[in-house]
Amino acid sequence: MPLLSRALAFFFNLFEPVFGLAQRLLGNSRIAWLFVGPNLLVICLFTFLPILINFSYAFSGGVNLMPLERPYTGLENFGILLECRDYFDIQSCRKDVFWRAVQNTIEFSLIQVTLMVLFSTLTALVLNRKIMGRGFWRGVFFYPVLLSPVVVSLIWKWLLQTQGVFNAALVAQGAVPVDWLTDAHWAFFWTIFVSIWAHMGFYTLILLAGLQAIPKDIYEAAEMDAASPWRTLYRLTLPLLMPNLIVVLVLAMIRAVQIFDEVFVLTGGGPGSATTYIVQFIYQTGFAEQIHLYGLAAAASLILALGLMLLTLVQLRLTRAEQAGQKAR
Repeated sequence: MPLLSRALAFFFNLFEPVFGLAQRLLGNSRIAWLFVGPNLLVICLFTFLPILINFSYAFSGGVNLMPLERPYTGLENFGILLECRDYFDIQSCRKDVFWRAVQNTIEFSLIQVTLMVLFSTLTALVLNRKIMGRGFWRGVFFYPVLLSPVVVSLIWKWLLQTQGVFNAALVAQGAVPVDWLTDAHWAFFWTIFVSIWAHMGFYTLILLAGLQAIPKDIYEAAEMDAASPWRTLYRLTLPLLMPNLIVVLVLAMIRAVQIFDEVFVLTGGGPGSATTYIVQFIYQTGFAEQIHLYGLAAAASLILALGLMLLTLVQLRLTRAEQAGQKAR
């Protein structure tokens, strides 16, 4: 250890003249920019610059990739996406695939988030109890979160494909194979199931942390008052867990709206447009189709960004309302 300490001290002392000179030139108040600067440069280069380029694509047309070679078209791309004779009839829309993707995304988000919050809450309640192998089961439920969504989807695709494990088991029992990923209803179901299976552990962990933060003496007082388990859950646990539930609800909704990895690997947006969600539409329009319509894809991404901003504002509003309610109580 002393040898290692001396080696590290020698290494850092090599930079002492450089940092000493920088401190004399910049002063103590501005030398922090010397350390923050590289990170800011990376953020500007890979975050803010692509956002600006995306805006330029959204308000320009043509199929050229270079922004300077694209003619300015104003709101034409947004008009193409949003033009409909009857907004309750998707087929009357000029870009009906976009509206089908929006409808699929809304349906997917409502169903997936509802089930995600329900299963995460139930799992957190069970894992918070004194059960045998509690640490093991917590690891089991959190393990899928550590895997890449692509890896998770490839595993499930191997199980669900026509010649996959599930159909092999059905054939072995004398049953008829099922088109798990090529039937519209089954494909929609499995995109929901796989996304819940892959990410539920993350939200369970948030709720489990909230449960463990609840003081134990509250439950002792409820037990002394002979409160039933259901009444304790309804009147104590869920209200005290509400801040965590709001965080889980909003985070799950934002993630559901941006669903892409699992669907891209499992179904590729098919069959037809049954599992084409809005991010899948953006990818197909801008990169996968023979004619790359970068402007339409960029406009759709800005519409998606607007929706995510609204969800974020809802989260802030709900969080502040909950905090205000706790202070009032």
